[in-house]
Amino acid sequence: MESLKDVYIDQLQDLYSANLQAVKATKDLAHRARSTKLQQALERGIDGIEEGARTLQSLVRGHDANPNGEHCKGMEGLVREARAHAVTETFGSDAVRDAVIITQYQRMAHYAIAGYGCAAAFAQQLGLKLEAETLGTMLEAAYSGDRTMSDIAEASVNERATQD
Repeated sequence: MESLKDVYIDQLQDLYSANLQAVKATKDLAHRARSTKLQQALERGIDGIEEGARTLQSLVRGHDANPNGEHCKGMEGLVREARAHAVTETFGSDAVRDAVIITQYQRMAHYAIAGYGCAAAFAQQLGLKLEAETLGTMLEAAYSGDRTMSDIAEASVNERATQD
């Protein structure tokens, strides 16, 4: 890492890898979810993560770099945790599993929020205004997905999990 631009490109590659891993895990979570609202939100999340991966791929290629230049070990750990705690674990009720699914999805979303925020700040500092705006939009989408999960948890899933 010789410059902030090198760090920026590395972060874009890391986010690209994170998105590829997160989309697979989110598909697993959606398959296990029982709340219709949660399933729908996870499906929208999958679409958003896939769109984010395509955008990141384009951004990285725009800098003559390989989008696959980095493997995100942070997301690898979060995905492993999501699968262990929400997919393969045995639960006493569907509502309790749904609560755990939300928790695991939000952990992955928070990782994305941190990554997009840093990358957007780097792009801004580097004078890459259009890229900073694009990453800011992606950051807002990640925040929106996180808020949606909180809303679903607070409106129904957590209450049902308490009753089971």
